[in-house]
Amino acid sequence: MKKMFGKISVILSLVLIVMTLSACGTKNAGAVQTESTSAESTQAAVKADVKVAALKGPTAIGMIQVMKNAKEGKADNNYEFQIAAAADEFTAELIKGNVQFAAMPCNAAAALYNKSGGKIKILGINTLGVLYILDTGKSVQSVEDLKGKTIYATGKGTTPEYTLRYLLKSAGINPDKDVTIEFKSEAAEVAALLAKAGSEDIVAMLPQPYVTTVLMNNENVRVALDVTKEWEKLNGSDSTVVTGVVVVNTEYYNNNKAVADTFIKEYEKSASYVNANVDEAAQLVEEFDIFKAAVAKKAIPDCNITFIKGSEMKNKVAKYLKVLYDENPASIGGAMPGDDFYIN
Repeated sequence: MKKMFGKISVILSLVLIVMTLSACGTKNAGAVQTESTSAESTQAAVKADVKVAALKGPTAIGMIQVMKNAKEGKADNNYEFQIAAAADEFTAELIKGNVQFAAMPCNAAAALYNKSGGKIKILGINTLGVLYILDTGKSVQSVEDLKGKTIYATGKGTTPEYTLRYLLKSAGINPDKDVTIEFKSEAAEVAALLAKAGSEDIVAMLPQPYVTTVLMNNENVRVALDVTKEWEKLNGSDSTVVTGVVVVNTEYYNNNKAVADTFIKEYEKSASYVNANVDEAAQLVEEFDIFKAAVAKKAIPDCNITFIKGSEMKNKVAKYLKVLYDENPASIGGAMPGDDFYIN
């Protein structure tokens, strides 16, 4: 009997030891799992350091909420912004990857893609047409009415010139014989010319927000034609003037798609915010030294700020670039970009 009780005691002791070890194992596993989850959460909360460049004008206005959130530490990444007067100020760094994202003219992006051998890609369209024909009388009611006029403009050898020449040709007007296109080095020069205009009939093509500045300074000036609408009359709404695009360094994108996706989402929200909250957005435009708030407030509704991505973006950009290519291949870098230029 004693031997029997002894065996039972030994068995019970072994059972208790096994149960104790099992409980400890479960506890330790839970601790490991908790530590692992905590590490994953910490890793997920880490923000990427990202540099974004944009031009001082409509192409920068669309990202103004991202700039605000970044300044307040509320953005999804640590964004540093460079607002430049010309794309040349940041293109070299964009190719190197020191600037990861940039908002720039559509044709300049195509030319940079060709020049660099595909080292940048387009993420989306951020600005559609911002060009307008202005006059100080009421003589211009259609593109055909431009025949025989002197048209003051800026952007010789760039998209404004090619866009204007395309519209004139489409209306049966020879840009080299039937009109005189007088180019100024800066939009501000054309704006100043119109702002001081008296009773004489002056015709000019300007982008926003310079259009708004002129209208605010001279009540004799009016918007005669919306260049984007005239373009779409010729080609349909699926083809339009694409002023600005958002691009990314190709190597950076291939290694950081999650960061790019996050930036796109923030940019989309920002573009919607600008269009829905013009007064607040205008104040931010002045705060970040892009334009005065009073000008921005009136200009934003006519700046065609948007964010178009995917197949729609590819379709609109490709059709626009084809028109520029047909006008002057050098305007987009000598060749139509390949399919790898677009991120669908």
